[in-house]
Amino acid sequence: MTPARLLATFFGAGLLRPGPGTWGSLAALPVAYLLHLAGGFAALALATVAVTGIGWWVTAVATRGLDDPDLSEIVIDEVAGMWLALWPVSLGAAMQGVDILALWPGWITAFVAFRAFDILKPGPVGWADNMHTPFGVMLDDVIAGALAGLVVAAAAVVFHAGLGL
Repeated sequence: MTPARLLATFFGAGLLRPGPGTWGSLAALPVAYLLHLAGGFAALALATVAVTGIGWWVTAVATRGLDDPDLSEIVIDEVAGMWLALWPVSLGAAMQGVDILALWPGWITAFVAFRAFDILKPGPVGWADNMHTPFGVMLDDVIAGALAGLVVAAAAVVFHAGLGL
């Protein structure tokens, strides 16, 4: 396996079946946890930006010469999107000085919302997906991750402010 394919498949997570995108999203979770432990929200945010750029490059390399670069085995885009969806959880844990795992409902909400946006591809997610370029491969998941992050933040406001939790 080439280094580009190894990264594009997030160390083989994209080779798992069925649902390689879901496996890629699941594989992103423990790494996000470790990033948060290592450096808090800043580490997760920097890693998200880095993996997005690296993902664009490895997707281009791994799919060079193909008509459609959006191979199901490429899940580095899911990693970037999943990490972005977890930004409110990481930031909330850092701001409150609590263990990030204490915010487990946010993890579940981020995962479910991200997978829903990634699979259903509403509005701008579908627009980016229709680009059929390595940039579009990354962009649709970044948009899905941003939308999922908004869902996580909104849910936190509703449940914490509305319920007094």
